[in-house]
Amino acid sequence: MSQPVRFDDVSLVYPGTTDPAVSHLNLDIGEGEFLVLVGPSGCGKSTSLRMLAGLEPISAGHIYIGDRDVTNVAAKDRDIAMVFQNYALYPHMSVAENMAFALKIQKVSKDDIDRRVKEAAALLDLTEYLERKPKALSGGQRQRVAMGRAIVREPQVFLMDEPLSNLDAKLRVQTRTQIAALQRRLGTTTVYVTHDQVEAMTMGDRVAVLKDGLLQQVDSPRALYDEPTNAFVATFIGSPSMNIVPVTVSDGGVMMGDHHVPIERSLLDKVRGGTAQLGVRPEDLHLSDTGATMTVTLVEELGADTFVYGDMATADGRDVSLVARDRSHAAPRMGDKVHVTPERTYLFQDDGDAERIF
Repeated sequence: MSQPVRFDDVSLVYPGTTDPAVSHLNLDIGEGEFLVLVGPSGCGKSTSLRMLAGLEPISAGHIYIGDRDVTNVAAKDRDIAMVFQNYALYPHMSVAENMAFALKIQKVSKDDIDRRVKEAAALLDLTEYLERKPKALSGGQRQRVAMGRAIVREPQVFLMDEPLSNLDAKLRVQTRTQIAALQRRLGTTTVYVTHDQVEAMTMGDRVAVLKDGLLQQVDSPRALYDEPTNAFVATFIGSPSMNIVPVTVSDGGVMMGDHHVPIERSLLDKVRGGTAQLGVRPEDLHLSDTGATMTVTLVEELGADTFVYGDMATADGRDVSLVARDRSHAAPRMGDKVHVTPERTYLFQDDGDAERIF
């Protein structure tokens, strides 16, 4: 039966280091929820997963699965099933034998094993491959076998550590759709680790963004995109990334290069020192007849969309790189000077621990 998961002020400091790999992680994962941990390499997402799995001893805090404190419970007794990026299949065993192996170790009855393997194979479209060895399967099929091996255990929690990273781009899209649909059918609490923010946004009920071992924000994909809590989340979520421009406060707004951008007085009053960072997503930065002057450095034509990259001079003479989405049929050329105007904007300022949004 699926169970909720809770990280209660969990930290991990590896021996011989001073900086924690994960610091004071507080995170509640609901029963049956699909939660994605995302962030750049070294942010602590896989470490968090391994702590939940019992593969890393934590330095402080507690981890709960349901009402049970599993902080000091051995990995084999936590009733979790893990799917790795390298599949970890036994090459000398058939698909059916790979899927049944953990159940045999647990001394589950043969009839029950056969039933679970056949049910999982039907879910994953693997029925016709049950007698094949892994070497006779494609990468996507091997990943489905690894999923099947987890499913047959009927665990309280699924843990998935970048399971799609070894697949090509087309197969990744197809397989992530299958995994998300399968999880919703099974209703098993799932914690999924990826560095790919597109995967995170398309698969998770909620997404937890980590940086340097610290949880930055956990929310629905839409809320992360629309209401990022700081500049790191704002730039990490979304592709191409949000434009971040250093700005100075002027009368009733801020100066974005040579262009005045109106900002609500209530927000400007929170800016300290007269400088801040203006955030604008590419789809909210439009080519126009007036606006900030930008020199085009690259044009990417992608069919329905055209992304125009360029450099803009700030008030202090530095160049800032920008990207705007242009839907006109007459895209500018490299070297052209164009004007860009922001539509929806965000305002950030460093307050010591994080860049807070206004």
